[in-house]
Amino acid sequence: MAVSSPVFGELPLEEHGLKWIHPPAPLAHPLDDGSAATLERSLEDTCARLGPDGAGYRRTVYPLVRHWDRLAGDILRPLHFPAHPYLFTRFGILAPWPATTTARRLFQTVAGRALFAGVAGHAIMPLEQPFCSAIAWPLMIAAHGAGWPIPQGGSQSIADALASLLQSLGGRIEVNTTVRSLNELGDASTILCDITPRQLLPIAGDRLPEGYRRKLEAYRYGPGVFKLDWALNAPIPWKSPECARAATVHLGGTLEEIADSERAAFHGETHEKPFVLLVQPSLFDNTRAPLGKHTAWGYCHVPNGSTTDMSGQIDRQVERFAPGFRATILERRVMTPTDLEGHNANLVGGDISGGQHGFRQLFARPTASLYRTPVKGLYLCSSSTPPGGGVHGMCGYNAAKCALDDLSLT
Repeated sequence: MAVSSPVFGELPLEEHGLKWIHPPAPLAHPLDDGSAATLERSLEDTCARLGPDGAGYRRTVYPLVRHWDRLAGDILRPLHFPAHPYLFTRFGILAPWPATTTARRLFQTVAGRALFAGVAGHAIMPLEQPFCSAIAWPLMIAAHGAGWPIPQGGSQSIADALASLLQSLGGRIEVNTTVRSLNELGDASTILCDITPRQLLPIAGDRLPEGYRRKLEAYRYGPGVFKLDWALNAPIPWKSPECARAATVHLGGTLEEIADSERAAFHGETHEKPFVLLVQPSLFDNTRAPLGKHTAWGYCHVPNGSTTDMSGQIDRQVERFAPGFRATILERRVMTPTDLEGHNANLVGGDISGGQHGFRQLFARPTASLYRTPVKGLYLCSSSTPPGGGVHGMCGYNAAKCALDDLSLT
C-alpha cells in the first residue's frame, strides 16, 4: 500500500533516497502439484493465467484497476462521502462479503480460490467473517494498479526517507526517550500519538474521561504473528519456477486450508499447517545479502500473545513447496509475539495491525470519534485508527488533517 498511498505520492521521498523495486510478479501462490497461481502486474496477464476464472475476474476488477489512484484516495480515508461515488460504489458492492463466499462465487478453480484466499489472509481474521473481502480487494487491485514493490535496502529506507524530508523542512526528531506521561511534553498545544489504546491509557492518565477510557479498555486486539528471518546460502528451491518471479509468496495450499489456519489463530489455537506469508527480497535487491547469499522472512498468524514455537511448522510449509529449503539455511532468527511487542510496544501480543478488523473496529476505530480524543489537542494516529494496518502513512495523514481543521477553528 505504500506505493499507492496518496500522502506518500505527494512527498518527494525519492529525492531523499527511497527507491522502489518491482519484481516481475507481485505475488505467487504455489500448490501441491508443483504449479503456482500468480498475481501479475498486468491485469490481462493475470486473467490469462487464471484460465476459466480470468473473464469473471476481469469483469469484476477492470474499472477499479483502471482508476486505482482515485479509488485508493477514498479507501484509505475514514468513512466519508467519496470523491468518486461510482468507483466507491463498485468497491462497496464487493467489500462486505466474507472471503470464502467471494472465492467460491467468483473462482471455479482450486488455484483461483487459493490465490484470493491468500490475499484475504492479510486481514488476519477468519475468512468466513463479513468484510474480510474489504481487505483482500484493495491489495489485489493495487497489484495491477501500482504493483507490490519492495523498497531498496529494506523497509527502514522508507522511515529514513521520511525522516530526511522532515529534517530538511526544519523538523526535529528525538529518539531513545520513553514518554510515560503527557505532562512530560510541556505545554504543547497539539499532540499526535502514534500508539494503540493500550499505550494511551497510562500516558494520558486522568485527562481522559471515564467513559472514553472504558471504550479504549474494550478495544480488541487481533491474533499475533510468529516470524522467522532466514540467512540462506542459495535461493529458495521452489518446485514451481513461477515462485522465483515474485517477492511475495503465500504458502497455504487451498482455500480450505488457509481458512482453517486463520480461523484457528483467531479462536486461540495454533495450526500444524499454518498459512505463511513469505518475502524473498534478495532475489531482486542485491543490497539485502552478500554476493551469492540470500535472505528471506516469513510469518504465520497465531493466537494473541502465543508462546508456541512455530519454527518447525513454518519451515515445513516452505519445504512442502520448496524441497531442499532446509539445506539452504545458514542461520535463522525467531521473533515470537512477545519479541515483537518488546521490539515495538504497539504490537500488542504480536498484533501487527493495531487491533482486530471486525465490523465495528473496521469503521469506528478505536472509537466513533476516530482520531480525536476528548482532550483538546490530543489525537491518535496509529494503525488503531482508519484505515488500519499497512505501510501507507494515512493514519497519521488523516489525523493531521483533523488537527489542522481543529486549529483553524480556534
